[in-house]
This record gives sequence, structure tokens and C-alpha cells, in this order.
Amino acid sequence: MTTHWIKVCNTADILPNCGVAALVCGLQIAIFRVNSDFYALSDYDPFSNAYVLARGIIGDRGGVIKVSSPIYKQSFSLLTGECLDDPSVKLPTYPVRVVDHGVYILIQVTQENHHAHQTVFA
Repeated sequence: MTTHWIKVCNTADILPNCGVAALVCGLQIAIFRVNSDFYALSDYDPFSNAYVLARGIIGDRGGVIKVSSPIYKQSFSLLTGECLDDPSVKLPTYPVRVVDHGVYILIQVTQENHHAHQTVFA
């Protein structure tokens, strides 16, 4: 297993204070733009068992940048993936970097997903 920086989109593809969903190496990932900063975490909402967090509402709670699920409204830290309503629940997060207006996330590539480098986002 190795890690790779994979380009998921361009910065202009994500409006400020919005999110998009991307399928990267078989993983559904939510990528958020908060002002000029970018964050990535699993798109999966474990409370509703649906891939919907990219459509959530971005805000903050006590200074913690978060997204609220559009289904049951649980909030997740964009930095750590921790559920702010139930600290026993934590989503995977992914490092993000921007290079020449491209948004890249660091993904572990396994033998099973190494052919799936293409990115599809909505």
C-alpha cells in the first residue's frame, strides 16, 4: 500500500463555503471549500447510512469548522472528522493541498483500487 496525491478538481470547481462529492480510488469523499481553505473527509454519514455530507451545511461550533449532515443534522469537524454531537463517531479525513489551482488529496492506494485513479465529482 502506498500513498499518492491525486488531483480531484480545480479550485474554481468548488464555490466558497460549499462542498462537492468525489469518487477517488473507489472512495466517496466530500471536499469542502471554506473561504480559501480546502478540507476533505468521507462523504458517508453514519447516522443516516447515506453518502450525503458533501451536501451538508458548513459552519462553525465554538470555533470548530464543521459540516452538518443534511439528513439528521449531526455536525462533523472538517479538521478531524470527529462528530461534535457524538465524540465516539469519527470519519476518515484526508490531507488536501492546492497546486497551480488544482485540488489534490492524499489517498492510500491499495492493490484493489490502484486502477481507479480517475476522479468523478458532482
